[in-house]
Amino acid sequence: MSNLKSNVKDLLEGWNTIPNWLSFIRIALIPVFMVLFLKGYVLPAVIIMALAALTDLFDGKIARKFNQVSNLGKLLDPIADKLSQMAIVIVLIVTYWDNAIKYLFMFFIAKEVIMIIGGVILLSLGMRPTAAEIWGKVATNVFYIGMIFILAFGQNGALCDVTGFTLPNTVTWILVSISAVCTLISLLGYAPGFVRQLKENKKAKGSK
Repeated sequence: MSNLKSNVKDLLEGWNTIPNWLSFIRIALIPVFMVLFLKGYVLPAVIIMALAALTDLFDGKIARKFNQVSNLGKLLDPIADKLSQMAIVIVLIVTYWDNAIKYLFMFFIAKEVIMIIGGVILLSLGMRPTAAEIWGKVATNVFYIGMIFILAFGQNGALCDVTGFTLPNTVTWILVSISAVCTLISLLGYAPGFVRQLKENKKAKGSK
């Protein structure tokens, strides 16, 4: 328990930074996006999520450039990503409920649930979840680009009426499949670090 308290204290140290506030804003925009989308205000919803995705591109760069990297930011940024991605997936499942692709969308939710459970286990042991590796960042960027494109031009897309263009179902499957492959590679990439941390924790307890 003392390790957990110490870990929380470290997380809150130097929390008041621009990158962290961008992550807070991204999290706050998630329910706004979902309410607007599910009430039929698709275009404003997509614009809000696109803006939220942009904050994800800039918060890390700002943190590094202005020396505002914080322990909270390392945890908050992936949490904001996970919540944003789950929100997008949920509205896409609702949109494509009569299409078999909904099961592929559910894979993304399963991945995030696994990541959250893993993070909770590490935090309960007084350890911090492993930071995103290159494939984690690639998977996140591919997800945002592909899914926002589907929200804009897919079934009942925000820009379909304006442009007169709707993504063929085959193209939607391809975009989602590419994102799913990147996500799976990312998930498998976290596994060795997770197992290593558990072994180190077990070894440390055994040496006491």
